Amino acid sequence: MDDKFDCIIVGGGIAGLSAAMELAKNDMKFLLIERGEFAGAKNVSGGVLWGTDLARLVPEYWTEDPDEAGWERFVNHRRLTFMDDQSAFSFDFKSDHFDAQPYKGLVVLRSKFDRWLADKVQEAIDQSEVAMESFLATNILVDKVLKDENGKVNGIKAGEEEFFADSVIIAEGVNNLLTRQVGLQDEYVPADHVMTGVKEVIRMDRETIDERFQLDGLSGMSNEFLGYATDGVEGGGFLYTNRASLSVGLVLGLKDLREKVKKPYDILNKFKEHPAIADMIRGGEVVEYSAHVVSSGDMRVMPEEIYADGVMIAGEAANLLMNAGKAIQGMDYAMRSGILAAETVMEAKEAGDFSKQQMKTYRDKLEESYVLKDMRGFQGAVQTLHQPEMVDEIPDLVCDFGRKFFTVDDSPTPKARKMFSEAVSKNSSWWNLMRLSLKAAKNL
Repeated sequence: MDDKFDCIIVGGGIAGLSAAMELAKNDMKFLLIERGEFAGAKNVSGGVLWGTDLARLVPEYWTEDPDEAGWERFVNHRRLTFMDDQSAFSFDFKSDHFDAQPYKGLVVLRSKFDRWLADKVQEAIDQSEVAMESFLATNILVDKVLKDENGKVNGIKAGEEEFFADSVIIAEGVNNLLTRQVGLQDEYVPADHVMTGVKEVIRMDRETIDERFQLDGLSGMSNEFLGYATDGVEGGGFLYTNRASLSVGLVLGLKDLREKVKKPYDILNKFKEHPAIADMIRGGEVVEYSAHVVSSGDMRVMPEEIYADGVMIAGEAANLLMNAGKAIQGMDYAMRSGILAAETVMEAKEAGDFSKQQMKTYRDKLEESYVLKDMRGFQGAVQTLHQPEMVDEIPDLVCDFGRKFFTVDDSPTPKARKMFSEAVSKNSSWWNLMRLSLKAAKNL
């Protein structure tokens, strides 16, 4: 047995596991190291895994016994809600086309999903030609990335142990310790571009969830919120339906939280007390609370580069995340980047070259994929979504118009254009609305 691996993967999240699955299926020798007791132990977040890459990694995953599956529901109901202190105005879309397999969106709880995906990776290892030379190692903290005399990354150090490989994929998450260590990032990501996600899992009877949200079988709903949800802090809210629970939470700008001296948990409690949310979670029991730092999706905080001699950065470690208003995308980016990093390792082995020039293939693949094409194409939308007006003015305007439009009483009813004009005058200005509309039209 050769003591050197083809690849060492640092991190057992979605990016790392996706890379591992590709390597296992192609008989590559690798070591995946995860600091948690099991894959998913440190991944407390949840949400929606968009796209169909999971079907590539685990073909026909939807045919599994639902009780054994790692995902909760597939999304066939999308909703975007604007909130003020008393109202909620939603844009609602439900369609049978979402029922087609492979599903385009899966609601997941990361601790469960990552553990399930790790089991699938182990199955692939067991079926490979190098089953005795590839490993998933948990409860190990990587202290250092090793380099040879020429500066090429050639392994890692964990405690007193050193492990060597032709290449290393860093999938350490938003904590960029190792990314900085290999010289691809100078410092921590500044607070201006970092957000705090806070979430509660609220246990609820499955039948109640199905009836309350008009769901059938394993269908599910994804609901995003703007406005009052964040109590004046940059960010937004979300609610996702799991099988027997709801994931309810907020994503809040860290810098704005500090400047306004507000606590995430207080804002979350206020969000849950809003009439629209209170109706949704009524009768549920909070069984989990978690907090997680995420990137804002601004490309300016990506590492200086995402590859070097013998090393690649994948998933959240590369700040591959985007929220342009249509969906919060991060898990799908992590999965695709892990797959592409693994492909690069395989091509590098075939070429017998793990140099920086060869690793650049990874960057090229990402540039050609939807990941960086969308991140580049929608940077304007990301920045528009984080405008102060999107926290109060626009949601207040929408809800004010909604109250006027949907209220029927025993007085003369004004035309809709008059109602809208009054809502604009009260909450914003025509100039500001036109400015934001032009930005949105250009960037979306």
